[in-house]
Amino acid sequence: MNDRVRIVDVKVLSDDWYVLRKTSFDFLRSDGSWQRQSRETYDRGNGATILLYNRERRTVVLTRQFRFPAYVNGTPDGMLIEACAGLLDRDDPATCIRRETEEETGYRIAEVRQVFEAYMSPGSVTERLHFFVGAYEARDKVSAGGGEQHEGEDIEVLEPTLDEALAWVASGRIRDGKTIMLLQYAKLNRLVD
Repeated sequence: MNDRVRIVDVKVLSDDWYVLRKTSFDFLRSDGSWQRQSRETYDRGNGATILLYNRERRTVVLTRQFRFPAYVNGTPDGMLIEACAGLLDRDDPATCIRRETEEETGYRIAEVRQVFEAYMSPGSVTERLHFFVGAYEARDKVSAGGGEQHEGEDIEVLEPTLDEALAWVASGRIRDGKTIMLLQYAKLNRLVD
């Protein structure tokens, strides 16, 4: 794949929830010398995220849920406000995000549009995230949402205006990277203007 990388050794450090590997490799530097390096990568698969928006009401749909890593890293209650998201689980990105949207928010959305892809933490996490937007109407609500209990989800559905959500970013109430990116995309592309 890349003639500047030669894999030397791969060790699985953990295969409990997802896979944590330690890989030693030789890397051909730009000066022509080879350097031995070692990196740990966390492989949880790829995912998808979506910002639902209602142009007429100027609203977006977000979720609020407990995130243990945020809790142990200084968020006192561990609760984060986020755009709906989930792992692909062998589905294509569009199928995944329609499934996750209904599970988490209760909205059944037929049309979604992928707007970009991004690696959210490329220094250690292999996940590539597919970013979507989708228009919603009140008639699209088919359940209360809230996620899947057997997956440990206990999700609150929020419906702020886009301006309120952007103010939450400015105040630090929203600190999730994917959500900030989608809210900025919505503002820059005038999804609710």
